[in-house]
Amino acid sequence: MIQHKPIANTDMILIRKIVAFLAVTLAISAPVAAQDDRPAPPEDVFRYVVFDAGDALEIDWSVDDGAYMYRSAFGFESGDKGIVLGEPELPEGKIYSDEFLGEQEIYRGNFYVRIPYTVQGDKPEKLAFTIKSRGCLDSGFCYVPTTWIETVEMKAAAAAVPATFDLKPATGETDFPPPDEVFFPDLFAVDGNTVEVGFRIIPGFYLYKDKIGVKVLNENARAGNLDLPKGKLKTDEFFGEQEVYYDEAVGRLAIARATPEAMDLELELTYQGCADGGLCYLPQTKVLTVSLPEATAVTDLADLPARGGDAPMVSEQGRLAQIITGSSIWVTAGVFFLAGLGLAFTPCVLPMVPILSGIIAGEGDDVTPMRGFTLALSYVMGMAIVYTLAGVAAAAAGVQLQAMFNQPWVLILISGLFVALALAMFGLYDLQMPSGIQSRIAGISGNQKSGTMVGAFVMGALSALVVTACVAPALIAALTVMAETGDMVRGGSALFAMSMGMGAPLLAVGAAQGKFLPKAGPWMVAIKGAFGFLMLGLAVWMLGRILPGEVTMLLWALLILMSGVFMGGLTSLGTDATVAQKLGKGFGLVTVLYGITLFLGAMTGGTNPLKPLASVNLGGGVAAEKEEHLEFVRIKTVDDLDREIAAAAAAGKTVMLDFYADWCVSCIEMEEYTFITNEVQTALANTVSLQADVTKNDAEDQELLKRFGVFGPPTIIFFDQDGEQLEGYEVVGFMNAEKFSAHVNKAFGS
Repeated sequence: MIQHKPIANTDMILIRKIVAFLAVTLAISAPVAAQDDRPAPPEDVFRYVVFDAGDALEIDWSVDDGAYMYRSAFGFESGDKGIVLGEPELPEGKIYSDEFLGEQEIYRGNFYVRIPYTVQGDKPEKLAFTIKSRGCLDSGFCYVPTTWIETVEMKAAAAAVPATFDLKPATGETDFPPPDEVFFPDLFAVDGNTVEVGFRIIPGFYLYKDKIGVKVLNENARAGNLDLPKGKLKTDEFFGEQEVYYDEAVGRLAIARATPEAMDLELELTYQGCADGGLCYLPQTKVLTVSLPEATAVTDLADLPARGGDAPMVSEQGRLAQIITGSSIWVTAGVFFLAGLGLAFTPCVLPMVPILSGIIAGEGDDVTPMRGFTLALSYVMGMAIVYTLAGVAAAAAGVQLQAMFNQPWVLILISGLFVALALAMFGLYDLQMPSGIQSRIAGISGNQKSGTMVGAFVMGALSALVVTACVAPALIAALTVMAETGDMVRGGSALFAMSMGMGAPLLAVGAAQGKFLPKAGPWMVAIKGAFGFLMLGLAVWMLGRILPGEVTMLLWALLILMSGVFMGGLTSLGTDATVAQKLGKGFGLVTVLYGITLFLGAMTGGTNPLKPLASVNLGGGVAAEKEEHLEFVRIKTVDDLDREIAAAAAAGKTVMLDFYADWCVSCIEMEEYTFITNEVQTALANTVSLQADVTKNDAEDQELLKRFGVFGPPTIIFFDQDGEQLEGYEVVGFMNAEKFSAHVNKAFGS
């Protein structure tokens, strides 16, 4: 039992000071009191939480700004003889020069007090614990010594908390305690709408600031942003330069309440920390409860964001869908036109440039800027109309647009058309409509070459199938709105505007080709031949979605070899060769060498034209170093997915679900350029990566797609450690490694 000394002279001085102050207040300050200008009661200024740590009583204090407590004034008593208190462990205070008491050690803000105890006999379930303290305000007012009696729930058995970890001298191994004996989170209510979240950290360990998170579990309350103090900068071997906390960390959390009544608030705390000795603990999750008094403010929670104090995460396609449904049709058209303009420079739209250029080049020497623009407009309108109608039909029928346009027979048909167009460029034959039809159309439209206009329109319509190889957020947004609301006008208008945005650069190409294409001579033959090779390249690109990777690589090798020969790479030049001929030979020779490299890679099992020698053995049997691909767990059915998510949740891991298809260009880009990087794999270190291959688009694939309202790959969905889908964090289409790793860290709060 702690012994208390008789009142000292300094105590008598302080008591006289308090009595004098009260006397003056009663005599001359009654009007001020009537105006309720009195200091707040001590229980509102000096707040605390007491809990049993197993072998000690812990008191977490929170002192209001403008107030302080005297270190020397603390006293503690046990109300049960079976609990014998030891010497209190008080932190060092700050020196304060008191007018009456001289230099004193005081506490401000947040601090911890630990009182070790021993148990004699049976340990009680509850303990009446007495706390004595004394504090003042900076204004000069001092409270009388205060005594609180708190009922503490006692743990069944004491569990020692190590002050630090021990290094085993014999083996050099580090004996690290479990995280529950290193990090001690707790809560205390400031008022009905504010909670302080505190962490006590034993020496030798630290917490990461950016990995501390709070989530309210009550339906009638919502948390704001956790306001944490500035931490110390530390260069961490796991996460680089980070803000960390040693010893303790206390942050304030605003709580929005739907009802004013007193309540028990459940908060889920997440945090992660490491030891200075090198161990990094896994992320921890604790659910704590704090009793809140009546709320000082009541809020309509429906008007607040869904997750914490941040605005709810909305995916890009979700934002675009909101624009379609919530904005005027003109605003929608403008936004989707700009989105299409951005898509015009993606790998799925760029192939249209050589297609259109080939059509214009086929016109010969009669092309004018207006003629080129008119052909381009006909081509773009063909693409936009067919693309829009296909999207509306797909949304109405509930089918997957990508899979529908990537059936093998469709790809073979389109590739065949590209080959036919290429052969026409090489001069094997002339493509034109029958003379009888041309005469009739010419009679209606005057001197315009309607056969070519119709051909451009048809080629534009066929090119719409090329675009569907890439699922863009704008496309998904339009399809979602049409599928869920049935508003085909708004959704179709958005698709048409997007198509025109994609085609806008093609109009410039049309006018420029009409102005700058050679009108006659050998250059025309060379340009038409070049466009012929581009057409063959498009055919190989389309067939690459259904052919084995080695076969596709071999086709690329042959095509590039032929184009190098066409450019003159193997042609002998005379002394009178022009600069253009020499440059052509140089480019042609480089192209031939690249074609040979591709051929070698294809013969050794290579599949990536951008890394043709990745599969070639070097140094007499030592294979070239291969990059580590992200390991996926393949799933097929909804049951497979549920089983894997449940297993991941049981292991405390998050989940990433990737919808993939062999014919999906952006899916392959994600695997080759995004998933393969160290930064992405590090971000997914505690994540189970699942992959649903929907290449066949069979009944099981469609069931899995419909579960999440997915219109096609690549679409990536994330799940938290409880197996719950993280709404608004979906990724649709290609995303580079830097953006994707940042997106993953944001989704998983790491």
